[in-house]
Amino acid sequence: MAASAASREVFTEGVRAVLQTWPVLQIAVDNGFGGVYGQQKADWMVDVVQQYFHDNADLQQYEVEDFIAELMDQEFNTVVDDGSLPQEMECEASGPSVSRTHPPPPPPPTQDEEDGWTVVRKKK
Repeated sequence: MAASAASREVFTEGVRAVLQTWPVLQIAVDNGFGGVYGQQKADWMVDVVQQYFHDNADLQQYEVEDFIAELMDQEFNTVVDDGSLPQEMECEASGPSVSRTHPPPPPPPTQDEEDGWTVVRKKK
């Protein structure tokens, strides 16, 4: 079933609203984790996430979380480890093609290494 242009535009704006207000992405952009084109990468992510929903039917929530986590890792060298991805996906998951079943949570990190990665942790 093809989405109409109007509904696709509304969905894209919803994705944009969620990603633009996601603190992890904003921290990555504000601190230059994506390089000089960090803001352009964040804008590009909106289109990529929208297209991912469009191209894949019956997505599971964990699939979307993994996809966005991979984008953050590849484009911003940022491992999202603060528990915010499932929360963000609750907002985005209001789209019709996402199932809200949750896989078991990932195991906690075993050690903090200085390997050049930026780890975003949940505030206490």
